[in-house]
Amino acid sequence: MPTSLSARLSAELAGLRESGLLIHPRVLDAANRARTRVDGREVVNLASNNYLGFADHPVLKAKAAAYLEEWGAGAGAVRTIAGTLRIHEDFEEQLAEFKHTGSALVLQSGFTTNQGVLGTLLKEGDLVVSDELNHASIIDGLRLTKATKKVYRHADPDDLERLLRENDTDGLKLVVTDGVFSMDGDVAPLDRLVEVARRYGAVTYVDDAHGSGVLGEAGRGTVHHFGMAEAEDVLQVGTLSKAWGVVGGYAAGHADLKQLMLNRARPYLFSTAQPPAVVGALSAALELVQSDPSFMERLWDNTRFFKSELARLGFDTMGSETPITPVIFGEAEAAFEASRRLFAEGIFAVGLGFPTVPRGKARIRNIVTAEHTRDDLEQALAAYARVGRALGTIS
Repeated sequence: MPTSLSARLSAELAGLRESGLLIHPRVLDAANRARTRVDGREVVNLASNNYLGFADHPVLKAKAAAYLEEWGAGAGAVRTIAGTLRIHEDFEEQLAEFKHTGSALVLQSGFTTNQGVLGTLLKEGDLVVSDELNHASIIDGLRLTKATKKVYRHADPDDLERLLRENDTDGLKLVVTDGVFSMDGDVAPLDRLVEVARRYGAVTYVDDAHGSGVLGEAGRGTVHHFGMAEAEDVLQVGTLSKAWGVVGGYAAGHADLKQLMLNRARPYLFSTAQPPAVVGALSAALELVQSDPSFMERLWDNTRFFKSELARLGFDTMGSETPITPVIFGEAEAAFEASRRLFAEGIFAVGLGFPTVPRGKARIRNIVTAEHTRDDLEQALAAYARVGRALGTIS
């Protein structure tokens, strides 16, 4: 007898519940800012990716409103039929100029960007070598291709070189890495990875979701941080959420990349174009970060303070180099309990366990932003001290 939909749903949910992995997301009752309301409680927010505080910034909202009024609520079609508005083209030119690349193409999300670019570039007979801790969107994007796939040890140029040496091909060779790794907060050793890739004629593909708006001059990203902005053998993709505060994804690189993508990338070809208000807000975000360096200055001042104080208290932050600051609690239940206790003290910080992170490395992932005040961070640190001591994580 076939399995019914009801039985399948019930069994899957029961399995998640029994393993302690069933998610019940908390609900924000106000805009996503450094201080907000979650499930009716006023909290300091350490859970969002809103690095520069742009998600509710009045400059972004004003330009979004202006584009909404002039261009309408939606684009009305996929871009290859009747959905490419002049503002889409203008923003892609603005983005390519910001990234110092030959072209840029905007897609609906960072996730679909990886599916679109990898699916477009890679063919049977090609070789792709991917960092073992790359984002799920890269993993899923690679599953859609017929290229030979190999995985190198995390941030290890020597293991990358071994795999490139052992798996030669006449096809395209692609080395794929996150720029900033979203769970540990470390930065890929891009200078060394590109050096290895070039020795074997490989192109380097950088997913800079957590590096854009955070690293490099004016937040241009990890590739700029390492001085490789105009290299044609380095391809950048990423999200237009996180630091940019809105939504979407982008691919930036070789001058011909955009033209191939708009002819072949399935997420681009079969999805309605971004709404005008989104384009307006994104355009304002790029203008704002370049005209006012204080956003990135505050982000990094807050990051340094928060990390140093957590270390002084005795917490393990895994040597994170970026505003992503994990605090290790060991087993998943300890991290979840710490998250519950922090929330009771007015701190919104989410616990993460297996399979999101390895067993024994359950943590709370904190992200400080440019919008946090010193009072916000001191309140969070005081709560961390009390919760950490109560659970025996620190003495």
